[in-house]
Amino acid sequence: MPPAAPSSKRSVAILGATGAVGQAFIRLLADHPWFEIGAVAASERSVGKSYADAATWVGDDAIPPHIATLPVLACDPAAVKADLVFSALDAAAAGDVEPAFARAGRFVLSNAKNYRMEPDVPLVIPEVNPGHLDVLAAQRKNRGWTGAIVTNGNCSAIPAAMVLAPLHEAFGVRRVILMTMQAVSGAGYPGVPSLDILGNVIPFIRDEEPKVEVEVNKMLGTVRGGVIAPASFGLSAHTNRVPVEHGHTVCLSVEFDRKPTADEVTAVLREWRGADAARGLPTAPERPLIMRDEPDRPQPRRDRMAGNGMALVVGRVRPDPVFHIKLVAMAHNIVRGAAGASVLNAELMVARGLLDRP
Repeated sequence: MPPAAPSSKRSVAILGATGAVGQAFIRLLADHPWFEIGAVAASERSVGKSYADAATWVGDDAIPPHIATLPVLACDPAAVKADLVFSALDAAAAGDVEPAFARAGRFVLSNAKNYRMEPDVPLVIPEVNPGHLDVLAAQRKNRGWTGAIVTNGNCSAIPAAMVLAPLHEAFGVRRVILMTMQAVSGAGYPGVPSLDILGNVIPFIRDEEPKVEVEVNKMLGTVRGGVIAPASFGLSAHTNRVPVEHGHTVCLSVEFDRKPTADEVTAVLREWRGADAARGLPTAPERPLIMRDEPDRPQPRRDRMAGNGMALVVGRVRPDPVFHIKLVAMAHNIVRGAAGASVLNAELMVARGLLDRP
């Protein structure tokens, strides 16, 4: 049964609302059945302006009219009154701002890297590890917060974890070598200079490889004693920026505890529907993982909006001559890999009653 809808919409705020991920939040939340945008906040240079004047809107669509006239507030819990806050802040600001909101009793759904690897901060994909939200009680007790911080993963770690989760459960993942081809939108706006990226591949994205290597293990770990114990398989990542607008492609070679055939791996992935807790949530795709049988799929241009941008598309499952199996996965980095991931986490928290005050 799908979760019951709340009796009324919950007012939410967006921190870092003028940036690329902040704009994605606005698109996802403008007509959301459970949430309504009550406030937008950004850096000091934007405070006091209307959202339309403060934001350099990127895309073919227009700013929703009821958002365009909202005043931009400071990223301060004294100015932003919403209990539920979506953070699109960069790491330089998030480190201080997000805990200030949590101390003030707010629930922060964060895209930033700052708190992802804290053992009492859940790093959540609702279809993969909804039970990691169980550490929130310990987080609030340990830190003296009346609110909380819940994070979503790096935009490449999320698709990697989604494809590995059912395989780890079925066969036991032992070692992974992973290579990404990451879209330019992952660098924000204005992002990578055109003369650097056009006709080119940049084999370096600062801090990206360490994030992928540790986050995937945390997302596939278990809750023990109020903290998250990461999985223990080895993972080596190579990350590259490529001249693609949206959609991160991840190529994986995987060694398992029990060697499967390519057909066995394909069957597991084709049948996977994710955790029951995520089913029926407004932003959740009907199928979180879509298998393509064509030899040349997935492709970002053709597949990035699968499941309204929230589905992972997987293909090219085949034997690996060094490890056991290799395959390709692709997801929309701004939707599933960023704003959509936070919105889905918030929906899961509502469905579980975690945002209800005692």
